[in-house]
Amino acid sequence: MWFIFAIVSVLAWGTADLFYKKGSDPKDKYSYLKIVIMVGAVMGIHAVYVMLTSGVVYDPRNMITYLPVSALYILSMAVGYAGLRFLELSISSPVQNSSGAISGLLTFIFLGQSMTGIQFFAVGLITAGVILLSVFEQRFAEAERKENKEMVDRKYKYGAIALLFPLGYALIDSLGTFADAWVFDRGMDEMQANISYELTWLIVAVVAWVYLVWFKKETFALRDQKERGLAAIFETLGQFFYVFAISANAVIVAPLISSYSMVSVILSRIFLKEKLTAKQYAVIAMIMVGIFILGFE
Repeated sequence: MWFIFAIVSVLAWGTADLFYKKGSDPKDKYSYLKIVIMVGAVMGIHAVYVMLTSGVVYDPRNMITYLPVSALYILSMAVGYAGLRFLELSISSPVQNSSGAISGLLTFIFLGQSMTGIQFFAVGLITAGVILLSVFEQRFAEAERKENKEMVDRKYKYGAIALLFPLGYALIDSLGTFADAWVFDRGMDEMQANISYELTWLIVAVVAWVYLVWFKKETFALRDQKERGLAAIFETLGQFFYVFAISANAVIVAPLISSYSMVSVILSRIFLKEKLTAKQYAVIAMIMVGIFILGFE
């Protein structure tokens, strides 16, 4: 079942990525905080719903136990949301998408998890495909900007601002995934972990809302959060299935999950009318071959 759970997460997070892009306003420096608020609100509602309807007896102490994992994930996502303002300027997106490979390597080295030769080959295909897809996507964006005669400040393309977000996301997210595998390896229940994570997100959302509305005097109207709300819904859906997948087979699931960028590219082609090159199609096919191998294996 871990494979099915992982695929659901890939599809959900790829869809969420589409709405993250649509909901990120380069002109709004608080855009990332508004995403944080919506994600935390939806996750909090889901946590309460699960506790009221599933019969799960939640132990609040698990929120403290799971807090290091939650903190790493939430911090990495906040960094990623902030970086969306510069996404079209970043030449280093392959770095961000390498987090799955890094976390898979960490679980392989420190947790003693292993994979068969064919699984290793499939994971290699997926990891290489994710990185190549990011490279081709960036090159296509560069060509499109030149065609439209758009000038971009070099410091944002190659400097600290462009590099800080993807590097920070890759490092923090990979540590979060490794910490997740470590916690589950020691017997933590998946549902307890997911509820803990979602309630922590709710607390972060409340703090972000107070900071944005009370201290920064910014307006926050729900009617303006449609894309961010949809992103939050798909983010929550992906997270729900992700915890079951990562707890069962972290060394393979971590790099597999990173292929959600493929879904995002395909959906951008369909709904945002973005063009795909022959190279992008070839890499998508390569990733899908790796996924099919893991499924049959």
